[in-house]
Amino acid sequence: MKVFKGLAIGLLAVSLVGCQEGAGPKQNIGTVGGAVLGGLAGSTIGGGTGRLWATGAGVLLGGLIGSEIGKSLDRADRQYMSDRTQYALESAPSGQAVEWRNPDSGHYGSVTPQKAYQDNGSYCREYTQTVNIGGKTERAYGTACRQPDGSWQIVNQ
Repeated sequence: MKVFKGLAIGLLAVSLVGCQEGAGPKQNIGTVGGAVLGGLAGSTIGGGTGRLWATGAGVLLGGLIGSEIGKSLDRADRQYMSDRTQYALESAPSGQAVEWRNPDSGHYGSVTPQKAYQDNGSYCREYTQTVNIGGKTERAYGTACRQPDGSWQIVNQ
């Protein structure tokens, strides 16, 4: 019976932590992995019903921490892409692809800027962007315009 209660608490905690809208696969893996490790750590504390509560709390806290770690890895992919996009818009010749790759996740892509033009006094460039995640390639088109501070801001995608 005690084992059943512990499993029920653990499953409830994982289901609550796992209900994150818009979470990516790395964030979901981090959530589940953290919940499992947290549950194992919590199960070593106390005895009787105290152990059950410690296990449930460990699952919940581990899931939350694992989720944040997984989310930061997704941010790393976006940072690689953002850095190379800024470089491409600033320095790459029209039609030349600038590639990016996150060595930790294996995700990669490219940004191909087009010729700069003026729009209401601002310099803008259209671009094509590809992203490959898990063997699936997606393509997007957008426009970015230079800001007064010299950075490029995406104005539509």
